[in-house]
Amino acid sequence: MHRCFTNILTEEVAVTAAFYEKLLGLQRQFTSDWFISLVDPDNPGHELGILNQTSEIVPARAQRAPAGVILTFVVADCDTVYEQAVTMNANIVEAPREMPYGQRRMILRDPAGTFIDISSPIG
Repeated sequence: MHRCFTNILTEEVAVTAAFYEKLLGLQRQFTSDWFISLVDPDNPGHELGILNQTSEIVPARAQRAPAGVILTFVVADCDTVYEQAVTMNANIVEAPREMPYGQRRMILRDPAGTFIDISSPIG
């Protein structure tokens, strides 16, 4: 395998990409009007695609709102990302809390409606 990444389908490609840039510090690797590729500057193998959901390359059945997906990002400090999300007026579903499996987690939704799990190890 040469690459593996997730594409978030959205009607607002630039807005959704900007959300991940501001929230997590991801950087643009490729930009067009229908697709933006983001990478983690510290881990370039970690990529996230933002794809126009009505693009001709997206199958018709996949062009509706996302469902059944939670995208997880494990970060050094969940609370720092939470503070950034608050300043962005992000749609926070669940504030950070300690989970029984040893992580601190928050849940929010991106501009496309995708559920995002931001977690960090406890201790």
